[in-house]
Order: sequence, then C-alpha cells, then structure tokens
Amino acid sequence: MSAGPQAVTTAVILAAGRGTRLAGELQDRPKGFLCLGKQAIIEESIDRLVAVGISDVVIVTGHCAGHYEELAKRRAGLLRVVHNPRYAESGSMYSLWCARGQVQGPFLLLESDLVYEPRALQRLLDEPAADAILLSGPTGAGDEVYVELRDGCLHNMSKQPAALGGPPAGELVGISKVSAALFRLMCAIAERAFATSLHFDYETDCLVAAGRERPIACPVLADLVWGEIDDPSHLARVRQTVYPEVLRRTAASVAVPGQ
Repeated sequence: MSAGPQAVTTAVILAAGRGTRLAGELQDRPKGFLCLGKQAIIEESIDRLVAVGISDVVIVTGHCAGHYEELAKRRAGLLRVVHNPRYAESGSMYSLWCARGQVQGPFLLLESDLVYEPRALQRLLDEPAADAILLSGPTGAGDEVYVELRDGCLHNMSKQPAALGGPPAGELVGISKVSAALFRLMCAIAERAFATSLHFDYETDCLVAAGRERPIACPVLADLVWGEIDDPSHLARVRQTVYPEVLRRTAASVAVPGQ
C-alpha cells in the first residue's frame, strides 16, 4: 500500500514587496500591516493558518523587514523570518528561493497582501494531489491572472485571456500547496533563470514551467470571496466588499459547524 500524502504543517508567506502603488496608505509599513479590522491582515492570515493546523510559518521579508521581525518575536515558536536582501531588484520567485534552506517538507504558499475566506486553505489541504494551486470564479477585481488547464492540470497562466489556448478554468487566487519535490523543481528552474535576471515570478513564470514537468492540480472554488491588495483600487474593493463578506461568511461557518 502506498503512503498517503504527507500532512502539511508549514506555510510560507511572501512579504518582500515594496508596495510602491500603496505608498500613501502604508506610511513605511509593509503591505501585510494594513489594518481592515482589529488586526493587520498578515496577522489575520496567520490566525487562519493556525486554525487549519499550520504550526510553522516562514515569512520572507524585504521592504521594512523590521515589522516582521518584531511580529516573529511576539509569536515566537510559530513564526520564522527569512530576509531577501535583493528584494528591490528581484521578483517573487527569488524571495521564495531565499527560503529553500528553511523548508523541508510540503507547505502552503501565499502572499502577505491577501484577504480570503478560511475555506480556501482547507480546500487545498483536502486536495488529494500533492501539488495544487487554488482558482476562483470571476472577481472583476482588475489585474486578474487567468489559468488554462490541460488534462485537468496547470498548463498556462496569463493576464490576457486571449493569450490562452482556450477558456480559462478560473482566476489565480495566490494560495498554493507545494510538495518538497515541486519546490526542488521550482528552485532548479529559477536558478537557470537567475543567470539572466532575478525578476522571475513564482506563479506565471516558475509554476507554469514546472507544470510542464509534473502535474499541478487546480481545484476551483467558484464562489470564493477573496482579494489581493496591490493598489488603491484593490484596497477600496477589499475594504468595501471583500472584507465585510469574509467576516460574514466566517461567522456563519462558525455558527453552523461543517458548513
């Protein structure tokens, strides 16, 4: 009998970005320290991770790293930080590559500026495939990344649906489940790319390339409520509609366990 999938107890959060499009809102804080409720969105995300059984969170820092270092001190035993010293001249895959010595087994991968329903995490943890990226239905958020499947697995991603070979299966959420084998493959692909440029995206560049060598499942939560905060329009959308609905749905799921 073959062994089942290894339990996922680690998460990696990419938090090195400068957030230049949100400079007026951030005031020398990283994007993860935006507050929509009582806590910073990064702390709310960490609490969601803990609630689904994550006991080790690695945060890759860059811009204003001190904020995350202080957070790690406050939540010692749960949080670790890894710094990307070249955050100003590199892309998201370089940040993930910086964590390669800190992560041994499978992990959930997400970014610091996401607001999402907790069931997004559980859907990936429940996914039988070792590697998976989560998709949603249409959000109309602007700056969407559309995903094309082939034989049910990742084939391509683009911000331009016309660049895909068929209708998109959904929108990229930015939360993934990555096995140790996939991470090794991604790092190998990235290291070849870094010979030319450190500006290499972990999603549209590296995951797409890796998906040509091993299957990456793409489960869809068509009605998932979520948002990524890259610019003032994203922030307004999340603040006005996404965050209140996430709170409402989360409260409803707690009131009716199992729903």
